[in-house]
Amino acid sequence: MIIKFTESVEETMNLGRKLGTVIEKGSTLCLTGDLGTGKTHFAKGFAKGLGIKDNITSPTFTIVNEYDEGRLPFYHFDVYRVNDIDEILQVGFEEYVYGQGVTLIEWADMIEAILPEELIHVKIEKTENPDERKITIRSFGKEYDFLEELQ
Repeated sequence: MIIKFTESVEETMNLGRKLGTVIEKGSTLCLTGDLGTGKTHFAKGFAKGLGIKDNITSPTFTIVNEYDEGRLPFYHFDVYRVNDIDEILQVGFEEYVYGQGVTLIEWADMIEAILPEELIHVKIEKTENPDERKITIRSFGKEYDFLEELQ
């Protein structure tokens, strides 16, 4: 488990970027945290780390955005507005998660029942300082050696 504290949006994005530079093909990244904690900013940094230059927006209404111009295909899910897990399955969730790219899921706790056993969980929390975030990164199902580079 890795625990980091960031003191600005830029630092949160930079931590995401660092993870994006070392992430390996087939990895699933699950982001959780309250509204306004910085999940989408983390995702934007993560995409930059993959070498994606597009403007990254949260796919709140489309469920998934695909980006192919980075070093790995990037599938960005936002399941905040999903009312039924079948909605996620209908967009081909399993093909994304078990495919050749990297999947990042915002609000992953809302679809726990269909998450893969092997994943990286990133929990972002506000602290007493309004600009500070506590970011906990934990692997499940297997060890991801590349996470050591975030220490």
